[in-house]
Amino acid sequence: MAMEIRSRAPGKIILCGEHAVVHGSTAVAASINLHTNIIFFPGTAGSGNELIELELQDSGILLTWKTDSMKNALSETNFHDPFSPKPCSKETMELIHGLFEYQKLPEAKSSLASGVYAFIYLYASILGLKAGRVVVSSDLPLGGGLGSSASFCVSLCGALLRFSGALEPQNQHNIWLRFGDKDLELVNKWAFEGERIIHGKPSGIDNTVSTFGNVIMFKSGELTQIEPKLRLRMLITNTKVERNTKALVAGVAERTNRHPQAMASVFAAVDSISREFSEILQSSSPDQLSIAELMGMNQGLLQGMGVSHSSIDDVLRITSKKNLVSKLTGAGGGGCVLTLLPASTPVEIITEVTSELEHVGFQCFTTEVGGRGLEIFLPN
Repeated sequence: MAMEIRSRAPGKIILCGEHAVVHGSTAVAASINLHTNIIFFPGTAGSGNELIELELQDSGILLTWKTDSMKNALSETNFHDPFSPKPCSKETMELIHGLFEYQKLPEAKSSLASGVYAFIYLYASILGLKAGRVVVSSDLPLGGGLGSSASFCVSLCGALLRFSGALEPQNQHNIWLRFGDKDLELVNKWAFEGERIIHGKPSGIDNTVSTFGNVIMFKSGELTQIEPKLRLRMLITNTKVERNTKALVAGVAERTNRHPQAMASVFAAVDSISREFSEILQSSSPDQLSIAELMGMNQGLLQGMGVSHSSIDDVLRITSKKNLVSKLTGAGGGGCVLTLLPASTPVEIITEVTSELEHVGFQCFTTEVGGRGLEIFLPN
């Protein structure tokens, strides 16, 4: 096996059903061709000064731990069993927090701390406390609702598990190795434990989409992979407006308590939209006009739930001038907005819309929807 392991895992978008899924409705999520990239360089044993290093390239941060110090701090915990994903205990988290205290993250980057905790736990659990360097870079904006933390956990676990020998490639696509469902499920379970450290009570949707790729329909904890007959293309606009997901979810719950019958009808309508959306994607002759109409209906219902935002309204206004349909994705209240780009959309229209959105300070990405999940680079 090569001494260097490279992996990548995609981000995700929610095509329809966000918020309503918390109240029992169906939602549809998909991977996108924006990734978190990991390079793992194993250290050389016996040098007497072995380190575990984490380089966050996009943030310009390098964190280091001496393996001896980590072994002393974590000596009472049971690590290095890559085949047995398990949650991080409260006691272990306290030990990890102690290891992290002396690392001085800039205040502006303090939100990265939970990701570093997840890194320490996953690294130690899968590889033990062997020396190594992990370099992270990403196409995904942090906190934009595109599954950046899950993409990080999946890509990290894929690289570490591959190096440990726990994953065996099933086939090859160009220069990237692909894996069977059993191996991917092992990655997915470990990534979920990382997500639990970062988010507390994640749904598991983000890491599942990032691991397996393609499109997933989910309802009440049940996830079903679907095979779309149509590859969608989206313009993703990051409004750069930070939002509090917990507060937005709580706001929908409060509105539901005040208007139970009306909101039940809203959630039922969202459920119907998601189911029809899924059916269209899987039909032999998918209709992009119908998909656009369903996205527009879903956005209207999300506005009725109270989770839109003036920045989202700005995106809707700018894109609608070119007859393009948009909707928020994820929690809302800012974050990212999806704009459907039918195959017939002229390049100059996309350029004009992107230019206008960027002119008001937004960040834009054009992406294919429903691509591959975790991939690991095939070395020469």
